[in-house]
Amino acid sequence: MRSKTIIGKIDIWLFVIYLALVTIGLLSIYAAAFNEANPHIYDFSQNYGKQLVFIGVSLLVGFVILLIDAKFFNAFAYVFYGFSIFCLLLVLVVGSKISGSTSWIQLGPISFQPSEFAKFGTALALAHYLGKLDTDLTKFKTKLTAYAIVFVPVLLILAQGDAGSASVFIIFLLVLYREGMGGRILIIGLVAATLFIVSLCVSKWYIMIGLVVIFAFFLLLINRTKKNILLLTGILIAACAFVFSVDFAFNHVLKQHQRTRINIILGKEHDIKGVGYNLNQSMIAIGSGGFSGKGYLNGTMTKYNFVPEQHTDFIFCTVGEESGFVGCFFLIALYIALMLRIIHLAERQRSAFSRIYGYGIACIFFFHFAINIGMTIGLVPVIGIPLPFLSYGGSSLLMFSMMIFVFLKQDANRMNIL
Repeated sequence: MRSKTIIGKIDIWLFVIYLALVTIGLLSIYAAAFNEANPHIYDFSQNYGKQLVFIGVSLLVGFVILLIDAKFFNAFAYVFYGFSIFCLLLVLVVGSKISGSTSWIQLGPISFQPSEFAKFGTALALAHYLGKLDTDLTKFKTKLTAYAIVFVPVLLILAQGDAGSASVFIIFLLVLYREGMGGRILIIGLVAATLFIVSLCVSKWYIMIGLVVIFAFFLLLINRTKKNILLLTGILIAACAFVFSVDFAFNHVLKQHQRTRINIILGKEHDIKGVGYNLNQSMIAIGSGGFSGKGYLNGTMTKYNFVPEQHTDFIFCTVGEESGFVGCFFLIALYIALMLRIIHLAERQRSAFSRIYGYGIACIFFFHFAINIGMTIGLVPVIGIPLPFLSYGGSSLLMFSMMIFVFLKQDANRMNIL
């Protein structure tokens, strides 16, 4: 009786969208990894059979989450976070190297990626900390603590050589902005990113001239007090220093394959047989789908394995080739519906913890969705992060599912919050 009551209270629309994405993911993996010698989708020796097991485990864990008291996740948020940090430290000692980064823990036949769990743990910890009654993000101590919660796992993941997974955590800054942090950090981040990209394409001296012109323009607009002039001069000096530091960061912080991928995106290099091969094949596969696609299991690029890693990071190619623009539009619409639904539910929460957690997972889904699809069509560098619910993999599917089910539980319990 209790389980029926719980299931009756969960938001049916969010649950249906989740099931739809998981189903599309399974069908896409089946198409991408199809083996005529083992055509049955429940063949557990194949990736699609393994993904079916992952889906079953995820649904089972999700059902268990719905049976647990909603307060459990708030009360034990720091425990989840602490365990994720422990796993990130452990992987530095006993981690297995897969796809160029030492970010996996091997447990017999099972591989587990702690960085996926760290996203879930960080979302819980940030929601617990910011959800306290006396938390004020205008205070320096509060901001510093919030930044520490976000960036400790970032540093540990960077130490594993997995810059792609580490970059996901930056999206938590949007959660801080929603909860009262000033927009100054976001503006600085956007300006820094713009200067970084421009500095790779344009002569440093042209950029200096542009910055001086902007400085002079603002000097005419502001009240020219000594304080304002010094502040503006400091910003100009910092911007110039940043521009001249870009080359050092690009050449000494980023790895060779990361530099090559960025140069390919910026049009400075052409390497369709090397690092750029995946991207080139990806765009060919998606473009070949046309308006309505070639039909399920009829994609030639997919069938003959022309796109490496197509069942994982490049799973969107399968959708693009076999179902064309129509299928891609439908899939993107589903993801947008997922994120909008989470935000809508987050805004109706009576608990600050539930609201902040909802925004946290919405931001995670948005980053994965935007970057993964962006990298398959050549808009952003290939950084190797999965498309939620579609890419093959037990760690990512389980963690994304846990994020959804914990939020469904929080929303189902909202009427019990005074």
